[in-house]
Amino acid sequence: MQNTQKIITRFAPSPTGFLHIGGARTALFNYLFAKHHGGAFKLRIEDTDRERSTPEAVAAILEGLTWLGLEWDGEAVSQYDNAPRHHAVVDELIARGKAFKCYCSPDEVEALRETAFAEGRALRSPWRDRDPSEAPADAPYVVRFRASDEGVTLHDAVQGEVKWAAKEFDDLVLLRADGNPTYNLAVVVDDHDMGVTHIIRGDDHLVNGARQAQIYAALDWDLPQFAHIPLIHGPDGKKLSKRHGALGVEAYRDMGYLPEGMRNYLLRLGWAHGDQELFSDDEMVQAFSLSGLNKAPGRLDFDKMAHVNAHHMRLADDQRLFDLLMAHLADRDDLRLDEITKAWVLRAMPILKARAKTIPELADQAEFMLKPRPFVLTGKLAKPLQDDGAQRMARLRAVFADHQDWSEDALSEALKTFAEAEEVGFGKIGQPLRACLTGGSPAPDMGIVLAILGQDETLARLDDQLNSSPGTGQ
Repeated sequence: MQNTQKIITRFAPSPTGFLHIGGARTALFNYLFAKHHGGAFKLRIEDTDRERSTPEAVAAILEGLTWLGLEWDGEAVSQYDNAPRHHAVVDELIARGKAFKCYCSPDEVEALRETAFAEGRALRSPWRDRDPSEAPADAPYVVRFRASDEGVTLHDAVQGEVKWAAKEFDDLVLLRADGNPTYNLAVVVDDHDMGVTHIIRGDDHLVNGARQAQIYAALDWDLPQFAHIPLIHGPDGKKLSKRHGALGVEAYRDMGYLPEGMRNYLLRLGWAHGDQELFSDDEMVQAFSLSGLNKAPGRLDFDKMAHVNAHHMRLADDQRLFDLLMAHLADRDDLRLDEITKAWVLRAMPILKARAKTIPELADQAEFMLKPRPFVLTGKLAKPLQDDGAQRMARLRAVFADHQDWSEDALSEALKTFAEAEEVGFGKIGQPLRACLTGGSPAPDMGIVLAILGQDETLARLDDQLNSSPGTGQ
């Protein structure tokens, strides 16, 4: 391969469901490798299975890639639409003597396979050397590839040099009896026609790489560089399943992860660049190389996923996070979502986002601002207002009513001064005040809460609780 050749990668999912997290990682690796080399990242939908391939599944894959920010170059290619080209290549292979029509019935094939297995060799069709004129009239047939009697060696960018003996490869079916091309034929033709130079995919396709290499050689086509990456495993080291989190990327979107957080996390599942864990998009593109791909499977780790996402939450634009938060809360009829509370949330976003790993956690942090008044304190929340707690809050209310500087620092200092005047520890002030202002919802330091809510709302929330507490004089 010449150094001047343009790098072209591809992602080629089968549209039989959502964009699986493993597929998303494969797409990311292909995208980054292409962008690192100034090449092209292409998308092909392998939709030859017409019963399982649905428009809804295609839409889900496109939506998942778009959400992840993996923009492909050019139009997405439909493998099904390329069927005439696949047939033409089969005709060429037959003309070259590299493929043949096999008229064996399914029962005959099964008997041949059992015999070959017993003899420790690959299946060889009796029609590979028979004259086609001997074929029965109008009999159904498949087209098979004339497998080589020599072994196959594949030079893989991840797995290294991998060798197979000839006995491991049957005379591969290229066209089924119904005329539909098989996977290995269609993939080779499409990758060649799309100009694909590098194929990064799961190592469950490693043996397919060997089969495809034989077809490339039979056609005198340049073999792409293969890079077969280990599959993602669950936290227990076993094959990833739905119980581990083998979900579509839209599920992670709905769980409140940011696309840049998912890109960063998926990048490190089977790839490394020294000890660096956190990457910007530019850093990903600049650093990505095939040499960083690991032979060991990556393990899904939700704690690390949350840690990475928290980093990107802190870097995210406040207005963007606000919009995502409002969309997340759109169906909540138990919250006060008006222009006043929305202004509080947006103003507080720099503080809130530093305390949240996901959008739902951001919602938890914002809830104290969105609780409809008055809220009722019961149980442990009401306890700090018992005894002299309520009277102390009444005296603090009087301080706040006359307070002029409603900034965080000034309010924090006022609370400290009040605690000293009351000759009590700060907990005797902070606990009842937090209950009155937040109703028990997560919230930052009291000086920040006071500054966010403003003087009028602070006094109103104190009044709500004091009016319901006996012996406060309210």
